[in-house]
Amino acid sequence: MNELDFTKPVGPRKPSVEATAKPSIYDPAMAAEFFGSVGKPEPVAKGATIFAENEKGNRLLLRRDKMYLLLDGEVTLTAKNKVIGKIGKGEIFGEMASISEMPRSATAVAKTPCRVIALDDGQFQSALRKKPEFALMLMSVMIGRMRHAIGLQNPGGPASEGKMKESAVFDKSALAILARALSQTTVRYERNKVIVKEGQAGVMMYVVLEGRLAVSIRGKLVERIGAGGVFGEMALVERTPRLATVTSETDCGLLAFGRNTLLDLIKASPDFAVSLLGAVSDRARFI
Repeated sequence: MNELDFTKPVGPRKPSVEATAKPSIYDPAMAAEFFGSVGKPEPVAKGATIFAENEKGNRLLLRRDKMYLLLDGEVTLTAKNKVIGKIGKGEIFGEMASISEMPRSATAVAKTPCRVIALDDGQFQSALRKKPEFALMLMSVMIGRMRHAIGLQNPGGPASEGKMKESAVFDKSALAILARALSQTTVRYERNKVIVKEGQAGVMMYVVLEGRLAVSIRGKLVERIGAGGVFGEMALVERTPRLATVTSETDCGLLAFGRNTLLDLIKASPDFAVSLLGAVSDRARFI
């Protein structure tokens, strides 16, 4: 992330994305270009299991989790022996486990003969350095799935609070680099202040420099965020209402910035993009 330098232009600035973008930013053609830049199509027979629930990669055994782009056919996703979704042509799947290095949350089976492109973490990062803006689109896919999952269940609860730990995305070194690059965006809040509110429009995202914050959905605590953590990125990526309320539990120092700065960060540093994708993936699993 050392390459973060906003004194050098990334390129000609385009018209404000706030004024021109549509609610959904997923583009199958862009996904095909991204996956095809480092991977090759491969066939999958009807009935074949692409990956299994609770399966986990092992780098020591050279077995890595992969994410997939479905070029042709249909894939069924099941969890606990129940169908939870279907993947169609042009859609991405399997990205959560690949990015977060956590066990698979579902089983993927080819319902029809399929063609896919599979990328491991190394291939994904290589492609991301060529096309960093793809990270924003992938975040939109992951956030959409999270919103759908939350709509089907009751998030959080007493049991989860007992296991709560502070989430952090950036280590001290990366956080210091961000703080220098975005020094003019620093804001401070006293304890017990509501910083973002569930259901409201979101125009800023935040990186925590110091302090601790609580995240709640429908009045239930689902996460705590400490130094190096992020929040507010979901509404910023999708331009949809805030999914959660975030309240300061201590005095806090934050970096607060908008969508254009987020885009500049992603283009300047694919490492930043990978870290943010990991945060979205972990949050989806935790919630």
